[in-house]
Amino acid sequence: MSRIRRNSSGRRARVTAALTATAFAGTSVIIGLAASPASAESYVPVSGAGSTWSQNAIDQWRKNVNQYGLRVNYAGTGSSDGRNQFRNGTVDFAVSEIPYGLKDSGVIDAPPARKYAYLPIVAGGTSIMYNLKIGTQRVTSLRLSGETLTKIFTGGITSWADPAIKSENPGLALPARRIVPVVRGDGSGTTAQFTTFMASEYAGTWDAYCAAAGRPTPCGTTSIFPVVSGKGFTAQAGSLGVSGYVSQQQNEGTITYVEYSYAINAGFPVAKILNKAGFYVLPTPENVAVGLLKATINDNPASPQYLTQNLTGVYRHPDVRAYPLSSYSYMVVPTAVEGTFSTAKGNALGAFAYYFLCEGQQQAPRLGFSPLPINLVQAGLAQVRKIPGVQVESIDIKKCNNPTFSADGTNTLAATAPKPPACDAAGPLQCGTSKEGSTTGGSGSGGGSSGTGTKPTTVTGSKPTTTTPTGTKPTTTGTTTTTTGNGTTTGGTPTTTDGTASGAPVVDPETGQTVDPGTDTGTGTEGGEAVTVAAVPVVTSVSAGAGNTAVLIGLAAALLIGVVVAPPLLARLLRGNS
Repeated sequence: MSRIRRNSSGRRARVTAALTATAFAGTSVIIGLAASPASAESYVPVSGAGSTWSQNAIDQWRKNVNQYGLRVNYAGTGSSDGRNQFRNGTVDFAVSEIPYGLKDSGVIDAPPARKYAYLPIVAGGTSIMYNLKIGTQRVTSLRLSGETLTKIFTGGITSWADPAIKSENPGLALPARRIVPVVRGDGSGTTAQFTTFMASEYAGTWDAYCAAAGRPTPCGTTSIFPVVSGKGFTAQAGSLGVSGYVSQQQNEGTITYVEYSYAINAGFPVAKILNKAGFYVLPTPENVAVGLLKATINDNPASPQYLTQNLTGVYRHPDVRAYPLSSYSYMVVPTAVEGTFSTAKGNALGAFAYYFLCEGQQQAPRLGFSPLPINLVQAGLAQVRKIPGVQVESIDIKKCNNPTFSADGTNTLAATAPKPPACDAAGPLQCGTSKEGSTTGGSGSGGGSSGTGTKPTTVTGSKPTTTTPTGTKPTTTGTTTTTTGNGTTTGGTPTTTDGTASGAPVVDPETGQTVDPGTDTGTGTEGGEAVTVAAVPVVTSVSAGAGNTAVLIGLAAALLIGVVVAPPLLARLLRGNS
């Protein structure tokens, strides 16, 4: 009896071992194919910290390069903290929207003792995200001038029904609700960008506010927003902090400044900002690209501020398409082996930089950013060569497939950017309201709803459904909903052929904007009127496709091994022990 048990036990053990070996062989194929990079290079991990303004792009790029065995750790702790950590040698790189050496509240942000260089990584627009309703309908077509915006964030305008806001939004019956500005509570490159704009264009208003906060004047650029007691401001840490606070339904009346991708991910609208040409525009990749044509870049390689930006020309760009709050973000990279930074880390950091300067830029528009223009990509590639330990690559700039590139070096994205419709010009018309002619959208109820007062609101209905870009725009069937001049919304419940819930707006996967459910022209405008923004979360994995393909191939190989090898092996073992 005991011998039978031993034989059975041994047979089971051998069978189990055989099956385990087979499974291991199949798994090895999967792992090998999924993990195989384009080259057999092995990398050590690198770490960085800093900007949350550009973190959404960085995080996507980090995920993409995992398939190459490249691990990049990044903590979005704010630009100021990132620069401090790089200065102290606790991270391998930092990301910031402002360079070292600037005076902030009377204190100079001293450059680090370690050798470094600036590397442009991505462009984008600092958006003005808000949470506002008229009655039960969410406002999505808000327009603000730079002067009005500055007064809001310095406590000069405290009500949504303020005459200054109403005059810029003739199509909206704005409620007498208190405005709650939400600012960054940590050291932030986004704050630095926003305050630089106010200091440049509305210095008197900005300096008066800073003086009330106890700051020395002229106030200039600051990465830590001064908060005056009693102004009703709220401070939150990080871009996720401010965007998350504003997006909470109970925080109606709030407004904040944040990189456009965060508003997209939150599914909340952003204000159209008045440019110097007299048009209210959104921070689309195209409008940002146009605006940055007037950015002045320090092109002296001998300067410690090489490749940093001056945005005064952007604020005052006369093009009708230019978004005034457009800017670049930088990576601070080491140019010498010092402290814990080694040539092995330099090899990994250089490979990551080569990736995001070329291939990674293709994803920028879908992530809510604007790709770098060709001149900054070329300058960035030259900066990568300064990283110790990097394996220098000879990259054909024409093969980067960057949406901004053209054969003659002009910015294609800027050249092809559409002009805003007439209803986006400052004046009595307002896109998306009855002052412009009609309002489109779905109330989500199917029975219509009533606006507040005599002027209609812009209707978007429920939060848009997440869509994954597939190269074709969704189409719609059914009845569209229109708003009449008396503020009453009528109509049916449009449904989409891509499975979007009835009553929800249709979203163009390329622009993140709502499309008229009945008359989508595929151009971002509808019969001469602009569509209002209704951003949706964007999830992309363009570069991860190779990894996914490898996994599928690996699974097929494992299945083949299991079907062909395992049965005869198992039968042989069983016969030998029967």
